[in-house]
Amino acid sequence: MINFKVNGQPHSLEIDPETPLLWALRDHLSMTGTKFGCGVGQCGACTVLFNGSALRSCSLPVAAVEGADIITIEGLSDAGDHILQKLWVEMNVPQCGYCQAGVLMAAADLLKRIPNPTDDEIDAYISNICRCGTYPRIRAAIRRAAQEINA
Repeated sequence: MINFKVNGQPHSLEIDPETPLLWALRDHLSMTGTKFGCGVGQCGACTVLFNGSALRSCSLPVAAVEGADIITIEGLSDAGDHILQKLWVEMNVPQCGYCQAGVLMAAADLLKRIPNPTDDEIDAYISNICRCGTYPRIRAAIRRAAQEINA
């Protein structure tokens, strides 16, 4: 039995401890906002917050989250009104949108660590792959979120 919190709610799963956290979230807890992309922790579509830090869930065995606090895109805000989520819509950031849940989670972690990031810091920190190439809109939305948060 593996015990951990997801979006503030306690969960206990009787599951193979080597199962990637991504599949525990999607298949066992029906939290499908976190996406599968590459399966090797490179693309970032599966990014969640693990004890407050951005982490790729596809390559982390669920055994490693015993006692941890996981936040998925579903838990970023209660009503989907996190400043980043609002700006993503307002500024038309996503194109296909597949990678965006992971990008949003990485961006939330970035803004917590670096309240007013430069473009170079954004580029260095947000290593998620966007196949549609919306990086300029991602950067602009993160910069604007930083301005609004810090105003």
